[in-house]
Amino acid sequence: MKIPNLPAVRPRQPAWNKGRIGGQKRPLLPKHVWAIRVGLEIAENRRDLALFNAAVDSKLRGCDVVRLKVADVYAASQLKERTSTLHSKTGKPVRFEINEGTRIA
Repeated sequence: MKIPNLPAVRPRQPAWNKGRIGGQKRPLLPKHVWAIRVGLEIAENRRDLALFNAAVDSKLRGCDVVRLKVADVYAASQLKERTSTLHSKTGKPVRFEINEGTRIA
């Protein structure tokens, strides 16, 4: 039985990630973390600064940090020193301390 020769299928555009290195990225260096913090302070972007500080201090994933509510960190007209949240991946509760810099932000 003969198999007909089909024309070669070629993509019209190259893949968006062709030539890029994939996989896990390197962690931020302390000088990069401080550069981001200073940039947010200069821009007076308090909300993003507080979220960034909470993310760095707690070592949570971004989706877990964004899910934090005001009630999780603020009670009885003062900021909590410790709070807990659920990991979205494992479903286990995680307790972490809110540092002084994060509380000020």
